[in-house]
Amino acid sequence: MSVKQIQEEIHRLKKQTETTILAHYYQPIEVQEVADHLGDSLGLSRLANETNSEYIIFAGVDFMAETASILNQDKHVLIPNPESCCPMAAYLTAEKVRAFKRQHPNLPVVVYVNSTADVKAESDICCTSSNAAKIVKEISSFMGTEAVLFGPDANLGDYAEQISGIKCIKMPAEGNCYVHSQLTIEDLENIRSIYPNGQVLVHPECIRDVRELADFVGSTAQMYNRVKNSSIVDNEFCIGTEKGLMERMAQDFPNKVFHLISEKLLCSNMKKNTIELTKYVLEHLDDPMFEVKVPPEIAKKALEPIEKMLEYS
Repeated sequence: MSVKQIQEEIHRLKKQTETTILAHYYQPIEVQEVADHLGDSLGLSRLANETNSEYIIFAGVDFMAETASILNQDKHVLIPNPESCCPMAAYLTAEKVRAFKRQHPNLPVVVYVNSTADVKAESDICCTSSNAAKIVKEISSFMGTEAVLFGPDANLGDYAEQISGIKCIKMPAEGNCYVHSQLTIEDLENIRSIYPNGQVLVHPECIRDVRELADFVGSTAQMYNRVKNSSIVDNEFCIGTEKGLMERMAQDFPNKVFHLISEKLLCSNMKKNTIELTKYVLEHLDDPMFEVKVPPEIAKKALEPIEKMLEYS
């Protein structure tokens, strides 16, 4: 079957089974095209909470499906490829969080939503790449501290510290997204020399030197909105995040010009969810191999820091 035929079959199966497909911006473009909703990890999980579908296919990585399960304990959350995991989230375990808390018993624990359910359950509050600085400032003020524990992405922690002025003790110091942390000063200098009129947009998971050379630092959703709300004159952008977002924007904004800052900006884990596997899951919705179910006791504990983040946002 061709990709188009597979997509047509997916649309038929979705209607037949009343299944909702959520896809992250970093997914292969052909998977994005069959999704009912596109967005970043937390935004999609919240959309999952609003759907009436019993079955939700989350085309993303493991922690995203876990977050959807935390927020939707009464629904079946499926992932097309159970091997689609996030190496950055894997840097931090619940055991490591507990060890950091023993070392710093009075500091609040802030964890990025790009973390496992077990880690969320050990935290005081969650954050996203778009609200990390605000959350760090709010929770430190509420608890009367001048520092917080922050994980698992050290670069995002550094960004939150830089913007908020609150010390972020990294859990762990080496935690990073292998996609975004690859970008270098040389990459930005090179893209500017080739496309001098292009606005450089990068993700806060990039290293500080790269962030400080960019025209704009923001999450995937913030980058998308930056382009969406740009003027007619501002029509050229150099994108410093995973290639999938650029492909999405190129389709949605055909009058804009996009350049990927580096061909290294490709998450092989995100791309493990193929269009073929998406169709296969739709044909086998009750196969436990694809279901991501966070145990109720963990889900209850992990829900509290997520809800606190939403309260502060």
